[in-house]
Amino acid sequence: MTGPVLDLRAVAVEREGRRLVEGMSLGVARGELVALMGPSGSGKTSVLRAVAGLDPFVSGEIEVGGVRLVAGARARRDLLASLYRQVGIVFQFHNLFENLTALENVCLAPVRTRGVAPADAVRRAQELLASLGVAARAGAYPHELSGGEAQRVAIARALAMDPPLLLMDEPTASLDAGRRGELAATLRSLAGQGRALLVATHDAGFVGECRARVVTIDAPDSRGGRL
Repeated sequence: MTGPVLDLRAVAVEREGRRLVEGMSLGVARGELVALMGPSGSGKTSVLRAVAGLDPFVSGEIEVGGVRLVAGARARRDLLASLYRQVGIVFQFHNLFENLTALENVCLAPVRTRGVAPADAVRRAQELLASLGVAARAGAYPHELSGGEAQRVAIARALAMDPPLLLMDEPTASLDAGRRGELAATLRSLAGQGRALLVATHDAGFVGECRARVVTIDAPDSRGGRL
């Protein structure tokens, strides 16, 4: 693939009728780690949700791995199916299924949405959990995991679909300083493997450890947030 994996062109997002981001243009290429920074309420999470097709955006265009989203309405189901092959998202609170083990959480989407054979999904999930240092926790349920372990399982789940783009929302919220350093190393490694990463955060120290390119969103005011 040539050009950026993620391309935002003059994108505006709103939440509850309030304009948060106006005219945002941004490209993220394979092997690039970009930190989207700004204070709480500036629209960082809203941008990630728009990129992932979870919420509509009000103007502009978003293209992810050749899948083009347009403003004004939720994407069609067939378009979302294509989008989910291109982008994975790790939410701030991980959103693991509480009734499934770590291994089962990672296997679920490949089996259900891509028709991967269960044995192949298990093999890939075990590889991902091992690469992220949580292979020993494969049989644990989410409530048995620490915050750092749950986050790594959530990353493995996102990577199980092998998306070229990974989105992360406030990834250091539940981590102590030592775990932040480990996560920064993990994200640098993923970028080194050719992933494109867009991370919404207000943690400047973590961004420094990631050696990320920084894009800043202003705090919202009467005119809405600005890039």
